[in-house]
Amino acid sequence: MTNFEEKLKRLEELSASIKRNDISLEDALGNFEEGIKLAKSMEKTLDEMEGKIQILMSSPAASDNDEKSAQEKKQGAKDSGGPVLGLFDESSEIIGTRKA
Repeated sequence: MTNFEEKLKRLEELSASIKRNDISLEDALGNFEEGIKLAKSMEKTLDEMEGKIQILMSSPAASDNDEKSAQEKKQGAKDSGGPVLGLFDESSEIIGTRKA
């Protein structure tokens, strides 16, 4: 089985089979074992997907980076290579709030 949906469908089939009244104990056990293997495989796949989602959610979007880059260019970013916050410029300093 190659994809998650196929595995889920097979697991549902196994579950329905186990619930039948006319299934032998040996067949039910075999279906149960196959179901456990499928469930573990699917859990691993879900964990991998969740990890990828976490990475995507925690990394900045490309459009955010482009927007920040455009803002830095507008503000005349210095060549120092350090971060440019742009919170205050020299003209916005309040006089008398700091000790000399």
